[in-house]
Amino acid sequence: MKPVLRLLVLALALFACVGARAGESVLRDAEIEAEIKTMATPIWRAAGLEPADVGIYLIDDRQLNSFVAGGQAIFLNTGLILKAQNANQLMGVIAHETGHIAGGHILRAKEAMKNASIEAIIAMMAGAVAGAYGHNGAAILPGLGVGQQAFLRFSISQEATADHAAMNYLDRICQSARGLLQFFEILQADERLQGDQDDPWGRTHPLTEERINYLRDHVQRDRCSNAPIPPADDALLKRIQAKLHAFLDDPQFTFRRFPESDRSELARYARAVAWYRIPKLDQALPTIDGLIHDYPNNPYYRELKGQMLFENGRVREAVGPYEQAVRLAPSQALLRMSLGQVYIETNDPALNKKAIAELNNAAQAEGRDSTVWRFLAVAYGRDNQLGMAALSLAEKALADGKKTEAMQQSTRAKQNLPRNTASYFRAVEIAHEAENLETK
Repeated sequence: MKPVLRLLVLALALFACVGARAGESVLRDAEIEAEIKTMATPIWRAAGLEPADVGIYLIDDRQLNSFVAGGQAIFLNTGLILKAQNANQLMGVIAHETGHIAGGHILRAKEAMKNASIEAIIAMMAGAVAGAYGHNGAAILPGLGVGQQAFLRFSISQEATADHAAMNYLDRICQSARGLLQFFEILQADERLQGDQDDPWGRTHPLTEERINYLRDHVQRDRCSNAPIPPADDALLKRIQAKLHAFLDDPQFTFRRFPESDRSELARYARAVAWYRIPKLDQALPTIDGLIHDYPNNPYYRELKGQMLFENGRVREAVGPYEQAVRLAPSQALLRMSLGQVYIETNDPALNKKAIAELNNAAQAEGRDSTVWRFLAVAYGRDNQLGMAALSLAEKALADGKKTEAMQQSTRAKQNLPRNTASYFRAVEIAHEAENLETK
């Protein structure tokens, strides 16, 4: 399965993917995830959720779809984000998915998925969404269990409950539900044109005329239906869309969409990405340097510069931009992961020790992303901390759902770690947690 981009240390970090269609990938991007969280935070607070506990993950798929999985995690297809005509539509979808989380609709599968890595969730979800259901709703994937079927497809009553909850959340922050209605109308029009065979949303979120009418009636009556979209939210959406197009489309499309005559910040950013992807560093680096000069407090321009240098073998030069990005956004775990990888690749023992610190910090927020444990295993191994390297590999195997490997590595860790230490006890815990995994 081919990744769309080669990005592990990046402004758009692409990790392993498993899906039914070639090119379907999990995309991790510190900037995009942070900007969506900024827009969605009022909704999550209205729902009684702690915003820091809700994860946003992108799927590289141009079809319109979103889903919740693994506890408080919302997955959005890039197609849904790119097709949103305004921030209100995207926030309507997120409010709906938040309704599923707050309503406990994923509790049946929550326990089984709570320790699963992001890649493992996509492995189940993407393949099942693509092929699990026919027109009559009957499961056609032989390995899909009853519990997973229930997890993958919400009932009509749960959908209606999530709709009602979404409207309540939007009312509490006085944001219009019109965007959610518009999204449903787009889906309904597509469904009538082509049936549901190419409609992943329809297979996981049954769409009915009654639901649309209920939402339409609410929009007609609600006091906030004509509330203006916050300009800052629309600006964030345009930035997100421009970045996704720049990374995912052919660079020539980007140059046509953002010609040199367009000197806006967004156009310069998109062109910097396009030049980097060709690659033409003699054009990309001056463009991103200009943005860093004009917007010195933006960590993501420095991140992109670090990525450009790293991906082109200039590892030592990449260290500075990544360090500056982390200083500007110290809470961004993905930036720390990238910096940790760059430190490792310098082959400098002193920087390798710094990598261990950065990656341990990142693991506190991104422990479900098994990549952080892989990097840690490498860093500990180079530092001759064999017990900690084995413990990191045990964490990675646990996140990936690999029972036998998790138990083997936890045993190795216990053999090499001092007893009665936090790390030793964690190895014991991993062994117990691995025993509850199904053998794969």
